[in-house]
Amino acid sequence: MRPSLIHVALCITALVTRADDLQPPISVGQRVATCGHSFHVFTYRQVAEIAASAGLKHELAGLSSIGGSTVIKHWAVPEEKSAVKQVLKAGKADVLTLSPIWLPDEAIEQFVKLGIEHNPALRITVQEYWMPNDEYEPVYPLQTKKKVDHNATDLAKLRDATMRYAKDIEEHVKGINQRLGKGAVFIVPVGMAAVTLREKIVNGEAPGLKQQSELFRDNWGHALVPLQLLSSYCHFAVIYRKSPVGLPLPLDFRTLKDMSDDDKTKLNILLQQIAWDTVSAHPMSGIMK
Repeated sequence: MRPSLIHVALCITALVTRADDLQPPISVGQRVATCGHSFHVFTYRQVAEIAASAGLKHELAGLSSIGGSTVIKHWAVPEEKSAVKQVLKAGKADVLTLSPIWLPDEAIEQFVKLGIEHNPALRITVQEYWMPNDEYEPVYPLQTKKKVDHNATDLAKLRDATMRYAKDIEEHVKGINQRLGKGAVFIVPVGMAAVTLREKIVNGEAPGLKQQSELFRDNWGHALVPLQLLSSYCHFAVIYRKSPVGLPLPLDFRTLKDMSDDDKTKLNILLQQIAWDTVSAHPMSGIMK
């Protein structure tokens, strides 16, 4: 019998967030800054749209976008050229979202310290993203030229690889929080949500999607709209600690020309549910259930 998402989340780590780090849902718009690469930066705009559809006055506070970037590359940008560093030093962000390429990445902690110094209530999220090339090969520079047939990927092996990567993310984040003496850094488990969506596609349970390859625009794994929105729903759920289930169809669904309106509506609900199930089951997302 396949373990439930809750069982998986609890078993992949013994690193459980302390009870006093869990808080109720947030009902006021957040000021969000983002450092990221092409597997992450689209969430900056999409989460703002999702939040607006939920009646929240979400604010885009600052963006640092660098292709193929580790967090270290964003930290290396001089302050006068970094909108994110400037907004953090001014204490004008409530949330900072980061997406490392593998680990370790010591600049995560450097951004955390900078932000917390100027806004002790700042929350930082670290994205656990889906596996480039459908494998856990933590090397840099990235292996972008491999030939990958996403439809032939063994999803049991992919889930195992994602869980190993997730555990490494959790170990890193737990260490930062321990040194801070509080839980300020949280995880957005996008990779685990992506595996679940791919399982749904294979089982014929993802309306409008027939093949796993419909989630990607290339062999390496750049996301198309359904995977992008799944990721953005996961980020919304962590940032606002509330379910996206029932929110209206985002505008980006208009780009899915070969999908019926009925399938778009059903797929949107599925993406929302997978995101909430995955985030709310994760012990380091900060969700109170």
